Amino acid sequence: MIDDVVAVNVGVATFAEALREQGAPVVEVDWRPPGGGDHGALALLGRLWGEHGDLVEQANAAVVERLESSRPRAVTVLPARDALGVLREPVLLHSGPPIAWERVCDPQRRALVAACLLEGWADEGEEAQRLLATGEVALAAGNDHAHVGPMTGVCSPSMPVWVVEDREHGTRAFSTLNEGPGRTAWFGVGDDEALRRLRFLRDAVGPALHRMLERSGPVDVLDLAAQALQMGDELHMRSQAATNLLLKTLLPAVAALGGEDVARFLAANHLFFLNLTMAAAKCASLAAEGERGSTVVTLMARNGTDMGLQVAGLPGRWFTAPAAPVQDALLREGHRPGDAARDIGDSAVIECVGLGGMAVAAAPATAAFFAGTVADAVARTRLMGEICVARSRRFEIPGLDFAGTPTGIDARLVVDLAITPQITTGVLHASAGTGQIGAGVARQPVEPFRAALEALAADLDAAADGAQRAVQP
Repeated sequence: MIDDVVAVNVGVATFAEALREQGAPVVEVDWRPPGGGDHGALALLGRLWGEHGDLVEQANAAVVERLESSRPRAVTVLPARDALGVLREPVLLHSGPPIAWERVCDPQRRALVAACLLEGWADEGEEAQRLLATGEVALAAGNDHAHVGPMTGVCSPSMPVWVVEDREHGTRAFSTLNEGPGRTAWFGVGDDEALRRLRFLRDAVGPALHRMLERSGPVDVLDLAAQALQMGDELHMRSQAATNLLLKTLLPAVAALGGEDVARFLAANHLFFLNLTMAAAKCASLAAEGERGSTVVTLMARNGTDMGLQVAGLPGRWFTAPAAPVQDALLREGHRPGDAARDIGDSAVIECVGLGGMAVAAAPATAAFFAGTVADAVARTRLMGEICVARSRRFEIPGLDFAGTPTGIDARLVVDLAITPQITTGVLHASAGTGQIGAGVARQPVEPFRAALEALAADLDAAADGAQRAVQP
């Protein structure tokens, strides 16, 4: 005779609640239909897990190995026009996928106008806007030219950029220098104070870093990032430890070359390493591209209007959807959710290599930005593990018994489980030009991941059909 009955509930939570109300013990299994039960999604996933599954698995393993073996080093700092051929013309780079001027969000508009003024292409804001509206100053997505920039992500010809190289894989990537806190162009501010900061970076900080790297030699960026991860950084929202490690590496050169104003700026900018992490992550992602059949996401970028991604199996092809709001955000006093711009910046390339939102368990301090606890941070990292194909050998989290961070976001798993990558990021004001008003976590839209899978499946189907016709008599 059975005295106790324990129910196991799969899926619908209301069934479990009804049983609990009657005093019955219930064990819940968190299950949902693959692809949300959508027949088209199920058919698509069936092809990529089934018919093409072996090829995809092999391609994904090769991509993750290249991500993990990449060793990007900061080799120099140069004016952008000397590093990026596209900037030898009146062109401005921006974060996110390509966009026309009339669709550019307010914070990015202000930064683009400031860049025109910095370059001397216009004497005042209205003239700069006219040049941008008519195309006399062209716009280009930085990622299409191996450049990544946080938030507004604007880069103009005279701005200094990090030059990061992975010599083994033959890739090179670039990022502007971090402008620091306050009223700055990367936060969507375009006033005189923001311009003074840009000029200081151009005239003092960039040349000083160029000389420092000449003296110190290349810096292994992801080695410093791995150390910082074990010191409480997740390398996206928080990079204090990484910045300190970089300054320690450069300290002999700083002491030898002088420059108190530059040293003071570097010491006060706790986010200075962010842009360097981004350039290294871009370099590693470029090394991972081009493996036919791979569903691993190598790029996620947002411009405050659109979010776009790319996968390793279809390098250079954008898949886009409207940018998401930053859903889990801690806003500064006096600001409301309606004040916030949509998700913006190229910095999500950091999540593509196993840092940022993949590694929040390593940075308990970031939990405050999504109103959570240390346990919540751990849970978020574990959730991200459900949509990744591997665990990093390079990035280990002490609080999880040195488990590797989730790495290699698999677009199949994103669509299958309806779990999208979480991006730890800042929040800008949508219209007032006041800069950063908070920080939080942005969950990405699922539509671009599905679109990428559809294109990838079509590519693999065409290749299979071609191979079959080739062997037919």
